[in-house]
Amino acid sequence: MSARRASPEPRGVPPREASAHLIDPELAAVLASFGEAREPVTPENLAEWQRRDAAARPRPTAGSLRADGLFEVTELSVPGPRNGPDVTLVSARPSGRTGPLPLLYYLHGGGMFAGNAWSVLPRLLRDWALPLELAVISAEYRLAPGARYPEPLEDCYAGLVWAAAHADELGVDAERVVIGGKSAGGGLAAALALLTRDRGGPRPLGQLLLCPMLDDRADTFSSRHLSVPGALDRTTNTTAWQAYLGDRHGDADLPPYAAAARATDLSGLPPAYIDVGSAEMFRDECVAYANGIWQAGGQAELHVWPGGYHGFDTLAPQAALSRDARGARTRWLRRLLTRPGPTT
Repeated sequence: MSARRASPEPRGVPPREASAHLIDPELAAVLASFGEAREPVTPENLAEWQRRDAAARPRPTAGSLRADGLFEVTELSVPGPRNGPDVTLVSARPSGRTGPLPLLYYLHGGGMFAGNAWSVLPRLLRDWALPLELAVISAEYRLAPGARYPEPLEDCYAGLVWAAAHADELGVDAERVVIGGKSAGGGLAAALALLTRDRGGPRPLGQLLLCPMLDDRADTFSSRHLSVPGALDRTTNTTAWQAYLGDRHGDADLPPYAAAARATDLSGLPPAYIDVGSAEMFRDECVAYANGIWQAGGQAELHVWPGGYHGFDTLAPQAALSRDARGARTRWLRRLLTRPGPTT
């Protein structure tokens, strides 16, 4: 067993929850309405939590996603990683568009242990596919703890390689592929950008990292002091990383593909959009990741949304801050998609 890195408390102060005054009042009111319904996830209740989440989370069918012909939607089963199962990709695009479209290759959130490729598509199609005229592929990767690193990431890589190789068949532009994801999916997207860079795989045009889960060590100030029950708390974050990494959680020599914040070389990455709330645990690791990209000579657009907790735009979609966040992401994507693709 390799040595583990200690996670001392900063300045001797024990972990605590985020103070209420740090959270945007409109977002705080929405969070308060959940009451005690969103209990922390622990190793002991993880299996039951997964069962309840799978039953409660909407999983639209391909038929319903087509929205009376507004979109073309196909579920695909493509070759997975070596010695692994096939990977399911859900491919969607606005109907009637000719010529290759840019592609958003998207990885869903859920702490590595929950979520699915279908439930995120209504938002992606509404917010981006239609107004920006882009195609979307949502990847169904295996979930922890049944599948641990590197299996979920290898599923994501296999799906990306297949999509790039079959761009003509899919009607997408292989030179304008953006990889993206939210929370755990954002962490996987960041790791995927590192992996495809180092393997010489498909070269993304950009990476869209929404409140990404980047650092298993949880030793930043925000990770220790901005636990927000009902949004993301320290217990749930630790459970998620342990489920994904198993005995490797906290190892000093953990590879960057397992937790992107471990990367010491952030050069040669596609332009990044990184956003995070100022009142959430992931704040400091996201800021550090953007700074690392800048120091390596890369491009990153960083937004720290004042008073935002983890996933605030999902929990409170009508809040003013949520509308601002969605608008900023859309503007970045629009600018990015007007640029020429990466040279080979």
